Amino acid sequence: MDTRELLTDAFQRIPPFTHMLADGADADLLRFRPDPDANHLTWLLWHAARVQDDHVAELAGREQVWTSEGWADRFGLPMPPADTGYGYSRAQVDDVRVADATLLTGYQDAVAAMVDDYLTKADDEEFDRVVDEAWDPPVTAGVRLVSVLGDVLMHLGQAGYVKGLYQRRDQA
Repeated sequence: MDTRELLTDAFQRIPPFTHMLADGADADLLRFRPDPDANHLTWLLWHAARVQDDHVAELAGREQVWTSEGWADRFGLPMPPADTGYGYSRAQVDDVRVADATLLTGYQDAVAAMVDDYLTKADDEEFDRVVDEAWDPPVTAGVRLVSVLGDVLMHLGQAGYVKGLYQRRDQA
């Protein structure tokens, strides 16, 4: 398996996880926070897709799906379109609201298509391309993709935990 195949396999695992987590999510589950400073399911799924969209679009030299395909308008969130949720306060997390979980899965699917398109065209030279010289060693496109995967999978794991807590909250 070469680098492209490995990264493609890893990124293609994200949409099914997102769908599984969003499946059956009503308004209460989407907004549930285990404590006042915890992130809710909507924020976790939205942020996971936003991070992929932001970082991979930059690598690909293209506009983010968030704006190019109208997702920012569909979500109608009260923040600038460039926001990805990084460093959000409790109040900012509260502002990330959706009425229907299919909006989250639809956006993730659109991002996945963009990521897949980028990976289809990428080769070893692209993965070795330095994209950030502020680090030692400098960050390559391949390292950035692995970083994105780590961040996204961490947030999806958190989303699974939040969903599990919500589903068992009355059983204690």
